[in-house]
Order: sequence, then structure tokens, then C-alpha cells
Amino acid sequence: MGGGIYLIQDDDQLVEMMEQDYDSEDQLQDLLESYPNLLAGDEIDRATPRRWLLISRDAMVPPEEESGGRWSLDHLFIDQDAIPTLVDIRRIRNTEMRQKAIGLMLDYAAHVSFYWPIESTIAQFEANCREQGRDPEQVFEEFLGPDAKEERFWQKVKTNVQAGKIRLVFVADEISPSLRRVVEFLNKQTDPGEVWAVEIKQYVSQEGLRTLVPRVIGQTAEAQQKKSSATGERRRWDEMSFFEELNIRRGTDEAQLAQKIHAWAKQQQPKIDIQWGTGDIYGGFTAWLHQKGKKTHKLFSVDISGRLEISSNKYASQPPFDCQDKWLELRNKFSSIGLSLPVEPSEYRSLTLRLSTLQDETALQQVMETFDWVIKEIKKA
Repeated sequence: MGGGIYLIQDDDQLVEMMEQDYDSEDQLQDLLESYPNLLAGDEIDRATPRRWLLISRDAMVPPEEESGGRWSLDHLFIDQDAIPTLVDIRRIRNTEMRQKAIGLMLDYAAHVSFYWPIESTIAQFEANCREQGRDPEQVFEEFLGPDAKEERFWQKVKTNVQAGKIRLVFVADEISPSLRRVVEFLNKQTDPGEVWAVEIKQYVSQEGLRTLVPRVIGQTAEAQQKKSSATGERRRWDEMSFFEELNIRRGTDEAQLAQKIHAWAKQQQPKIDIQWGTGDIYGGFTAWLHQKGKKTHKLFSVDISGRLEISSNKYASQPPFDCQDKWLELRNKFSSIGLSLPVEPSEYRSLTLRLSTLQDETALQQVMETFDWVIKEIKKA
């Protein structure tokens, strides 16, 4: 048993909380079922913290297409990107049992794409909701928002399963060094799959206060960089995928604002060319001004984190804004919509405008009118 942590109460009293074993493995399973955030989704993906939809506890997985026997997972979750997350919970530190747990998880992963029909997953989710006295549609809406397309989400789950894009998570009150090494090794070898270990320690005070501290273990910097790079190469956005994902990450209001900006750019075609980017964190679309069949001016980009961005050097290096008078006029125009260009055109600056600041229709209209003016000035030049 390890040391303690300390809690400062409102009366400035310091309360020592000592690490304490769980009463049983079932207790840890109950906690994870009630509080899925203990899976530490913010540590698994710091850029876009994972959120969890519980499909079922003791989820059933058929080992063969027509077999009557079944395997049982401790927990099955799906995150907001429709990635199935298979969870195994163990308190036993016995080497043989640990090896058995690893073998079973790899068995699940190897067979899941062949013998796991999406219909059974949906049925387990709905049955679990009803056991908890909750409406499945309401649970789904709370998870992804009122505008999410449930059928499309489940189809994405099926696609991820078929592609082997699943996540294996070993949960314990203590992750041994040997399990950590196994997880690190598997993470280097698996792609697009992921393997994690989550240690959830319990601390209790003499007054009966209890604190749970989850920690993600086993992801090496090398594996993290490899997977991040691979994800960036694979994720190429288009109109449908971008706005669907933006709605999930940033909410309906910001997604609608981005759609209005995109619609304005489409109305300008063929003057404006819309280019879709790649990358799970910074991807989005860029509006380029077309002249004589070439992309000459990068007007702005809108990214998946809900920002409209411009680069000052893209304007300063092109006429008419390479002229001091026009540069000052451009500065005034952009300043009125919350974008502060540098005084000197030679100074590079990346300027961002949060979509959340454009909730007022007048503010959004002013932004579009500003870029209308920019296009006219470039055309005149």
C-alpha cells in the first residue's frame, strides 16, 4: 500500500487520505459502470478528451458465428468517434491470471471484427438502458447531442470494428511493471488499434471521505507520435464529416456558424475555391481566391476547434495590401471584426477569431461583408 494525499477543507483543516484497497473486484466494476469518466478520457486524448457511452457491463461477444458459447467483457464502451472500447478489470496481481487476462483481451480483439454484428451491440445498449430505467434515445441524445444521427453513428461503429479501429483498456487498482511493458509493446505494434492501462487508486480518510485517482499508464512517446502522425495522414475532411464532427466537439451553435461561413464561400464560386485539409486536431476548410485559374490569395480557414484564422503574411505579400495605405485600410477593416493585424506588414502574425464570438447575426454579417470588401479590393488591383 502506498502513501496518502491531502485534502484542504473549507475551514483550512488538512485531511490526510490514505490509499486503501478495494473490498472486491466487483466494487471497482460498479464504480466504473457508475462513473465512466474514471477511464480518464482526458489523458487518453488530451487534444479531444474521450467521452464514453456505456454499451453494457458483462457485454457478450460470440466467439464463432454459429457457436452457442460466448465470451464476456467486463465493460464495453464506445467513444464519441464511434471507437469501441473493450475494458478488462482485474485486482489480482497473480502473474498467471494477468497473462490470462491479456490473452483473453487479444482473443476478443482478434475475433471482434468477424463475429460481432452491430445489431447485437445496439441490442445490448438498449437492454442496458432499460435495465437502468432510462430511454435509449434520451441516453444517446445526451451523449452526442440532439442533432446527432444515430443510424450514422452505429454505421461508423461497424466501420471502425471492421477496420480494427478498437481500443483495449486494462483497468486495475495497481498496474504492475510487467503489464505496463506489455501495453507499451502492443501500442507500438497495433495500428489503428490502441492499448491502454488505467490505474485507479482509492484514498480514504478517517472521517469517511473517499477520493478516486485514475492514471493512464503505458503509452510511450514513440507510440503516441506514431499514432498521432498516422491519424493525421488518414483523416481527410469533407463537408459532411467536418460539420458532423464539429457539431459533436463544439456544439450545434458553432457548427451552424461554420456552415454559414462555408455557404458564403460556396456562393462565391468560382471566385473562391474551398480546400479541405487533413488532421484530427487542426483540420478544416480553407477559402482561396481564384484568379486566372490559380489560387492566389488565402482568405481564411475554419478549423475543427471552432476558429476562423487568417495569416497576416498571406495578405501583406499580395497586392493591393503590399501597399502601406491599403495595409492600413485592411487593418482597420479587420480590427472592426476582432482581428488585429500588425502595424508593420513585414511582421508575421496568425490571427484567430472564435466562432463562439459570432453568435449575434450582425457580427457574422460584418465578417462576411469584410471579406466581400477584401475580394473586391483584390479584384480591382
